[in-house]
Amino acid sequence: MDILFLLVPLSVSLVAVIGAVLFWAVNTGQFDEMEEPGQSVIDDDDSLKP
Repeated sequence: MDILFLLVPLSVSLVAVIGAVLFWAVNTGQFDEMEEPGQSVIDDDDSLKP
C-alpha cells in the first residue's frame, strides 16, 4: 500500500509531462504538412537532372 503513495503521483506527473510535450508540439507546428515530405519522394521531378 505504501508504494501507491509513490506510484500514483509519479504516474500523474508523467502524464502531465507527456501532455505538455504534446501540447508544445501541436502549437509549434510539428504536425503540419505530414504528407508533403513523403509525397515529395514519390513525385520526384526528373526534369531538374542535366
